[in-house]
Amino acid sequence: MKILFFGTKSYDKQFFNETWKEKVYEQIEIDYVDVLLTPDTARLAHGYDAVCAFVNMDLSTPAIETLAQCGVKLILMRCAGFNNVDLKTAQKNGITVMRVPGYSPEAVAEHAMALALTANRHTHKAYVRVRENDFSLGGLMGVVLHGKTAGIVGTGKIGAAMARICHGFGMKVLAYDVYQNPDLDFAEYVDLDTLLAQSDLISLHCPLMESTHHMINIDTINKMKDGVILVNTSRGGLIKTDDLIQGIREGKFFAVGLDVYEEENANVYEDRSDQILEHSTVARLLNFPNVMVTSHQGFFAREALQAISKTTMDNALAFMEGRKNGNEVTA
Repeated sequence: MKILFFGTKSYDKQFFNETWKEKVYEQIEIDYVDVLLTPDTARLAHGYDAVCAFVNMDLSTPAIETLAQCGVKLILMRCAGFNNVDLKTAQKNGITVMRVPGYSPEAVAEHAMALALTANRHTHKAYVRVRENDFSLGGLMGVVLHGKTAGIVGTGKIGAAMARICHGFGMKVLAYDVYQNPDLDFAEYVDLDTLLAQSDLISLHCPLMESTHHMINIDTINKMKDGVILVNTSRGGLIKTDDLIQGIREGKFFAVGLDVYEEENANVYEDRSDQILEHSTVARLLNFPNVMVTSHQGFFAREALQAISKTTMDNALAFMEGRKNGNEVTA
């Protein structure tokens, strides 16, 4: 099998090359390109059996159809999310889509708490201030999380890990999910409105689907406590950005931590420091002193990258051998 990896960075090559050295993968050939997979670049896959992509790439109908014309039979997503993939078109063209459903839930959950703590205690601002010999404390006051209520929206592996972290901080944990996680015996499952109304910290850990798109909007924001801390490390589309900005301006939030946001794809993992951003989303969010934004780095830990490379290569091997391993995604 020949696999073309799109949008590869140095760390992708490092961890995939380490995994690729294992003898079990000797029948697999891999090549790397720096460009993202889009309808315009999909033709680069001509002559390859499979492509490997990430959540920030465009696998819409035109891209899938081009991949099919190139002879591609397998799309390997080196991530858990697949909302950027046109599954129906892939299925129609006989292309299998596989993903990495879990790699290191603790990596994302720990980053979610880091965002909450940083935005709450203004650590990023304090760091810059002290480097300039300014040791004043004005504007750096935070709140104590111990004894407060954490609301976890989505209690899969990542949400469960975040719930355990919050519990360890001495917080009461409320949870909302269609399916209750029996391992979270310390959490109280409630409806979404109750969670929004009672939580001091709300952390989003659910997939982006039609039912969850813009689940955080002006109506749900108005149901939250004044002075709430909001964290999103899942998908930008869970939050309606204009409504979030309105809520920030109206003083609804004590702090906001975002690892994902709408319209992020053009920015993710790119150095755009010498460019003027076409969209004002990031600039508007960064204009607020109580907002902390990172570049979709929740997964970015050594253990997670090792797990991602291992599972992705195992997915390719399972496809080659005609085995189902549970990582297939269907429309």
